[in-house]
Amino acid sequence: MTWCLNPACPSPENADSRLHCASCGRGLRVGDRYRPLVAIGQGGFGRTFLARDEHAPGEHHCVIKQLFWRNNPPLASVELEQRFYQEAQRLQTLGGHPQIPQLLDYGQDANGHYLVQTFVVGSTLEQLLQRQGSFDEAKIRHLLHQLLPVLQFIHEAQLIHRDIKPANIIRDAATHCYVLVDFGASKLLSSETLKNTGTVIGSAGYVSPEQAVGKAVFASDLYSLGITCIHLMTGQHPFDLYSLGEDRWVWRAYVANSISPQLTHILDRLISRPLRQRYQSADQVLTDLQAPVLQLQPAAQRGAKGSTGSGEVVVRTQRLPQLKAQCLVTLTQPSGSVVNGLAVSPDGKAIATGSIDRGVRLWDWAAGDCLYCFRNRLGLGAGHRDQVTTVAFSADGSMLYSGSLDGTVKLWTLSHYRLRATLPHQDWGTATLALMPEMQGLVSGGTDGKITVWNLNRRQPTLTLVQHQAWITGLAISAAGDRLFSSSKDGTLRLWHLPSGRLLQTLSDIKGGVTCLALHRDGTTLVGGGIDGTVRLWNLSHNFGCRTIAAHRDAITAIALSPDGQLLATGSADSAVKIWHWATGTLLIKLNHAWTVTAIAFTPDGTHLVSSSQDETVKIWQIDMSPDDDKYCDRQMA
Repeated sequence: MTWCLNPACPSPENADSRLHCASCGRGLRVGDRYRPLVAIGQGGFGRTFLARDEHAPGEHHCVIKQLFWRNNPPLASVELEQRFYQEAQRLQTLGGHPQIPQLLDYGQDANGHYLVQTFVVGSTLEQLLQRQGSFDEAKIRHLLHQLLPVLQFIHEAQLIHRDIKPANIIRDAATHCYVLVDFGASKLLSSETLKNTGTVIGSAGYVSPEQAVGKAVFASDLYSLGITCIHLMTGQHPFDLYSLGEDRWVWRAYVANSISPQLTHILDRLISRPLRQRYQSADQVLTDLQAPVLQLQPAAQRGAKGSTGSGEVVVRTQRLPQLKAQCLVTLTQPSGSVVNGLAVSPDGKAIATGSIDRGVRLWDWAAGDCLYCFRNRLGLGAGHRDQVTTVAFSADGSMLYSGSLDGTVKLWTLSHYRLRATLPHQDWGTATLALMPEMQGLVSGGTDGKITVWNLNRRQPTLTLVQHQAWITGLAISAAGDRLFSSSKDGTLRLWHLPSGRLLQTLSDIKGGVTCLALHRDGTTLVGGGIDGTVRLWNLSHNFGCRTIAAHRDAITAIALSPDGQLLATGSADSAVKIWHWATGTLLIKLNHAWTVTAIAFTPDGTHLVSSSQDETVKIWQIDMSPDDDKYCDRQMA
């Protein structure tokens, strides 16, 4: 049977011997060569047919992708034609990859635009799932190892696939390699076109949030690949793996086979809905996928390598302090309440956390109890209306301050667990807070790049600093209160004079940008974490001379300095907390969460480190450090 490609044909089925449609009279062969045999797929902007190349010897099959609109095309015909041929030429280049179908022909006829590609004999992942059941970890790793280089290849060609799903991945029956299919038509539509048509390219359940509004980026393909993986591991459609009530993925509850924490972390990061928390390139995923998984031996078998006594593997290092860390308490947040910010009270007895569920919680960490949750109650509206991003205690411990994406800063009285005041609403969200010494005031940094200095007695702003152009990522204030340091997503670091608000210095074009800031107690060194995983230490006495530490494989999300200035702690999107010897920049120990570390802080006496993570836990680590003159120390293996 031959299929007529005229979208308006009332009876498209024809005998194999015909050259013209018996119903509408249109020619049946594409390019006078390729005969459509049967429809194998259809979307909003085209159809796919299995075809036969009648100029090739034997039964040589191929695939015809026909692009058409049921009504008038959303682009002017000249612009559409130009886009079509540009994409066809790019697809010719992509077809040189062994895991992408080769483009055989392309053009336009009375039935619309068409692409002709090689036909891959094999089964789609959707078909394999139905026949063989859920994929185990080994199969998912094999799939990722095969497809990530393909994605890297097409992204380097400045193309986004936009429709990765099990039905568009075929396991070649001859080579057993996974082949990525269905390129072409989706890329022909610009973001302006999407606005005009109100149409989203991609398949429901697999589309990233940014792609759903017509703003696909390379990381959108990685998101779709991650969703494909969890679909294959669980056998459940993505709609069944996302909890609207909790606003998060709950896929792990549906996995029948065991899965390592390493792969769990990789998949969770692939399907992260916030774009900034997701992998940005296929190479980043491959790096994590290929990282060795450390297998810990029982303590009795560790021999000369030694043990911390709490399940950590250690090695010997000369002439450094001996550092050991043990997790004493794990505070488990309510489901769906990932901690964005935390602070330790001045007396070290309480911890405050601010979460995405809009709650501000006060914890007795030694007992592991939540003392109180400040949030909207009984419709009174006292709490925040959006996720809480940052918290801080007053110097005397009587007050707790919280900032939120709702644009407010709230002051809570701890003696009665009540809201004392809400500072005037800002136009954009509050991203970070810093306290001025001697109760002089409070500084807030906004998601719009504005910095506000507040008089807490009058509860009014005294200064607004507007040089930054994007989200304020860090604030640090000198001990004397006369210098303010700020960093932003715009890639700049600025030094301000207080109380005048005069801009003293700007460092720009910092590679990767600065994600967080801390000022060392000596007052001469400013520490910044980078999105590239680098720690930068600026010498304030020598015109911001900078030295660096290659600290993490991924973005640094939090920095803390011990009260005595001997230790530097860093947290990262790679799920690790690392503690460094300040004087030498040497790694002393590595601690792990299950997912991205969101905040860290030392207790005032320096004996404990507190860390929070997107795994919805807060961990309190006991830090034990021997004197500097020890001949040897133990250090965890990286």
